Amino acid sequence: MHLPNPLTSQATLNKLYIAGVDLGLSAIAFVGAVLLRFNLEVPSHIIAKLPITVLGVVGARLLAFYVFKTYSGIIRYAGLYDVSRIFAAVSISHCLLLAIHWSGWWPGFYYAYSIAVIDVALAILLLLAYRFCLVFFFRYVKRSLQSSQPVQNVIVYGADDLGLSTKRALENDQMASYRVVGFYDQAKNLAEKILDGAWVIGKPSQLSQAIKRLGVQKIIFTSPNFNTEQSQALVDLCLGLGVGVLKVPPVNQWVNGQFRARQLQQINIEELLERDPIVLDPQHIVANVANKVVLVTGAAGSIGRELARQLALLKPSQLILLDKAESPLHELQLLMHEELHQPQVITVLANITQPASLEAVFTTFRPQLVYHAAAYKHVPMLEDYPAEAVSNNVLGTKVVADLAVKYGTDCFVLVSTDKAVNPTNVMGASKRIAEIYVQALNRQVPNQRTRFIVTRFGNVLGSDGSVIPRFKKQIEAGGPITVTSPQVTRYFMTIPEACQLILEASTMGKSGEIFIFDMGKSVKIVDLAHKMIRLAGFEPDKDIALIFTGLRPGEKIEEELLAKSENMIPTHNKKIMIGKDAHSYTLAQITAHIQELSSCLPQHDDLALVRLMKHIVPEFVSNNSRFQVLDSQSLAV
Repeated sequence: MHLPNPLTSQATLNKLYIAGVDLGLSAIAFVGAVLLRFNLEVPSHIIAKLPITVLGVVGARLLAFYVFKTYSGIIRYAGLYDVSRIFAAVSISHCLLLAIHWSGWWPGFYYAYSIAVIDVALAILLLLAYRFCLVFFFRYVKRSLQSSQPVQNVIVYGADDLGLSTKRALENDQMASYRVVGFYDQAKNLAEKILDGAWVIGKPSQLSQAIKRLGVQKIIFTSPNFNTEQSQALVDLCLGLGVGVLKVPPVNQWVNGQFRARQLQQINIEELLERDPIVLDPQHIVANVANKVVLVTGAAGSIGRELARQLALLKPSQLILLDKAESPLHELQLLMHEELHQPQVITVLANITQPASLEAVFTTFRPQLVYHAAAYKHVPMLEDYPAEAVSNNVLGTKVVADLAVKYGTDCFVLVSTDKAVNPTNVMGASKRIAEIYVQALNRQVPNQRTRFIVTRFGNVLGSDGSVIPRFKKQIEAGGPITVTSPQVTRYFMTIPEACQLILEASTMGKSGEIFIFDMGKSVKIVDLAHKMIRLAGFEPDKDIALIFTGLRPGEKIEEELLAKSENMIPTHNKKIMIGKDAHSYTLAQITAHIQELSSCLPQHDDLALVRLMKHIVPEFVSNNSRFQVLDSQSLAV
C-alpha cells in the first residue's frame, strides 16, 4: 500500500495556500481598481461585467503565477528574487488581459486600459505587501515572542556583500537573538548611507556615539583578518565600551553553504596579536624539502607538531618525527596518517640524550635535513632542575648535532629562544650554550657538508603551558588571573608563523647564522589579561580579579632578541634578520666546557652546574635567589 509522503503533502498544501491568497488578492486588486477608476460610482453596465472580468483576471494571474512559480518560494525569506517574479507575473498577465479586451472575442469581458493601469499597481502592491508583512512578522514579532533571550542590538563590521548577507541571515534565523541596527565601514562611498534599512557608520567617533545611543551589545566582524591596525583599534574601542566582539566563520565553514547565527564565533586573543601575513618564497622552500629525508626532533611539542604538518605538505621522500613523549607522538602519528594522509611519515619514540638510540635513527634513515625542536622550555621548572636543562637542552643538542656532521646531513636547524639572549634563567642559559656549540661546529669541523642554522624567536601563542591557555583556564574558573608584574612585557608569535619562518631561514641560511624573527611590538601581559577578560564578556577587577604574584625565579621584565655582542644584518625578507656574534668559542673550548657540565650531572650539584653555566655564558645573571650567590666574574672554574 502506497502512503503519501507527509512532507510532500505539506509542501503542496503550502503552495496551494500561497497561490490561493495571491489569486484572492488579485481579485481584490481588480475590484479596487474599478472602484478607484470610477470614484466609487461604478456604472451599472460595468458592474454587470464584473463577475466575468474577475474570472478572467483570476485565470490570467493563475496562468502567470504557474509559469513564474510565484507560490514556490518560502515567504518568510522573501527577497529581491521574489519581487522580480511578482513583477514579471503581473506584467505578463496584464498584457494577456489587455489582448483579450481589445480582441473582443469574450463577450462581457471589460478590462479597459485606465482600469488596467490601476489594477497592475494595486496587484503588485498587495502581493508584495502581503509577503513583506509576513517577513516582518517572522523576522521580528514571532522571533521576539518565541525567543527565551532578549534580542541584542548588533553592528556588522563591513558594508559589503558579506556584511549584507550576515544581516539577512541573522534576521531570517528564528533562533537568533540579534537585531542588526547598523554597519561600520570606512569606505567613503558607503559612509552615511542606508543599507537594507540600517545606517552605515563611517567614523570611529560616530561608532562610539551609535553604540551608546542604540544600546549596541555586540559587533560582528565579517572578515577573519584582524591584522590591520584599523581592526585592532576597533576591537579595542568596543572592548573598552563593554561591547562584545564576534566573528563570522570563513565561507568554507558554513553549513551547506549557508550562514546561521549559531555559527558566530568568539574572537580568540591569538587573532588580535597576529600581525600582517608573512610573505615567504614558497618555491625555494619546496625545492629545499621536496624528495629529501627530513628529521624533526621534539615533533610532538607545540612547534614540532606544526613544523611536521607544514613539512609533510612539502612532499619530502621521508619525514621522521622523533619524540620521547609516547602519547603525544601517537596522536601526531594518527593526525599524519588518518587526517593528512601522509604515508611517508615515520614516527620514532626515542630520547635525544641517548646517543645509541639517535645513532640508530641516523644510520637507518640518513636524514638530509634536521630540524632540532626538542627542548625543555618552562623557565620556573628548570630553575628547580638545572641538571635536566643541561642534559636535554645542551647534551641532547650536542648528540644530534654531532650525528648530523657524522652522517653528512645537509642542514641542521636549531630552534632557539629569545631567552638565550642575556639570560637570567637556567633555561635561557642552556639554550645559549647549545647555540654556541652548533656555531662552533659550523666553523671548525674540517671538510664538513652540514650547514648549521640557529633560529631565535619569543613566546609562541597557544603553545603547551604558555600564558594564554593558562589565562583561559583561570577565566573559565571565574578567576582570579595571576600576573607576575604589571610591567612584564613579552614578544608573541603564532605557531604557524614561527614554523614558516623556521623553514624560510633553513632555505636562505648559508651557514653559522643566527636568524632572528621580527616579533613586532612587545605586549604587556597585564594588558593581555585585560583584553582576554573583556573578550570573555567580563569586566576586569569587577567580574574577574587580577592578582600580581611577583616575578618568578629566572624571569625577566622584558625579553630581548639580540645580545650586545651581536650585530643585526637585514635579509631579503624584512621579517627575518641575521645576528652576527662577535665573541665565539672554539670547538675545543666549548666541547671542554660541555664535558665539565656533563661530569657534574651525577652529583646533582645544582650550584656547581649553574656556576659552570655562568662561566660559559658570562652575560648569564640569575635573578633566582638560589643562584645569586654565584658571581661568574669572581669565581674561577
